[in-house]
Amino acid sequence: MSEQPKGPTPTEINLHRKSRLLNISFSDGRAFSLPCEYLRVYSRAAEVTGRDMPETGKETVNIDRIEPQGRYAIRIAFDDGHDTGIYAWETLYDLGINQERYWQDYLDRLTAAGYDRAGHRLAGAPPMEPSLKVMYFAYLANMMRKESETVSPPDTVEDVQQLLAWLRRIKGDRGYLLADDNVRVTVNRQFAEPFTRLDPGDEIAIVPNSPNPPAPPKRDKPRSNDG
Repeated sequence: MSEQPKGPTPTEINLHRKSRLLNISFSDGRAFSLPCEYLRVYSRAAEVTGRDMPETGKETVNIDRIEPQGRYAIRIAFDDGHDTGIYAWETLYDLGINQERYWQDYLDRLTAAGYDRAGHRLAGAPPMEPSLKVMYFAYLANMMRKESETVSPPDTVEDVQQLLAWLRRIKGDRGYLLADDNVRVTVNRQFAEPFTRLDPGDEIAIVPNSPNPPAPPKRDKPRSNDG
């Protein structure tokens, strides 16, 4: 049995790419003009809702495509790569009815975190220690002697590749386990690329590519002075 929508349903959905607006008319006569940025920062996807830090840097985000999800929702794929947000009719209606309040709440959360919409620290905001939650899976949890930890890398660590390089340095003899070819990484539950940007509060999962740990690198034998 298919899920039946609750409440008003859309009668017309139009994307205005140049204005970055999604216009939606509903069966009760109400119509809303929802900015792409607003829809993006209020995505219900786990990688968005699971973050402590509000989304930033989405002022110029646009919608690539809209895909129907049965008779009750649409999936919106944004041009920043985020494509896991499912927007039920009730969600879109709620975002329209409460747009002014929700947008102000978003701005207030940004201010409380000390950031502007572009992701820059606000003038006068106290310096923030860039903490990340790192989780280890499979044999990594045993060999790192922990399933997760909160780390505060230096300011030079801005993306996944730099984080792995930094972790390899601080893990010493166990650093080889985190070689780029040995693991894959998710950021906020979404598989990431080496260049994926990291923000304070992100949740990083490191998953081995193989069920068996790699062999430790061979150490160079000390040279003999004899002869």
